Amino acid sequence: MRHRVAGRKLGRDSEHRLAMQRNLVASLFEHERVSTTLEKAKEARKFAERLITLAKKGDLSARRRAISLLGNRDIITDEEGEPVRKGTVVGKLFSEIAPRYLERPGGYTRIVKLAMNRLGDNGQVVLLQLVGEEKGEEEKTKKKSNKRARRASAFAKSVETIKSDAAKVVKKEKAAATAVEEENTEGQPAGAEESAQQEENKEQ
Repeated sequence: MRHRVAGRKLGRDSEHRLAMQRNLVASLFEHERVSTTLEKAKEARKFAERLITLAKKGDLSARRRAISLLGNRDIITDEEGEPVRKGTVVGKLFSEIAPRYLERPGGYTRIVKLAMNRLGDNGQVVLLQLVGEEKGEEEKTKKKSNKRARRASAFAKSVETIKSDAAKVVKKEKAAATAVEEENTEGQPAGAEESAQQEENKEQ
């Protein structure tokens, strides 16, 4: 009998269940959203909110406690085909995620049911995400749009400079050609043009 035994076993022993919760919550803190089944999301939500409450203290003992509970996985991103380390999960938890919820007494995560089931066992698939994650996405999109605008303006400036340089080169070539023609006309004798016209009239 399971008197006063809380939590789901999820078909795993205690070590496997703890490792699964750690992986899910670490991925949640890294990407701020993760898709899983409904039962796993409900169990991971308890663990995630407990860690966020611990991280709101912000002192050294809380950081050591969080590392002992969650581990300190590195955040690795792919930039130009090369892996780059962008900090750790606990570092992001204490520096970015916890300050977001200083004035919030609880309820840091939400579960959104998706209109799909998992292939194989037909399990209900849900999205576990942090509350207020939309603001972070808006800031990211704003930064991306600013970068795109800067790149577009830089490209437009480069095109304008190339056009102006080309126009200057064309003007210089035209000036040089006109100077050469003037030198040629000045070098010919005065009656040369008249004699050339008379010869053309005779031929006609």
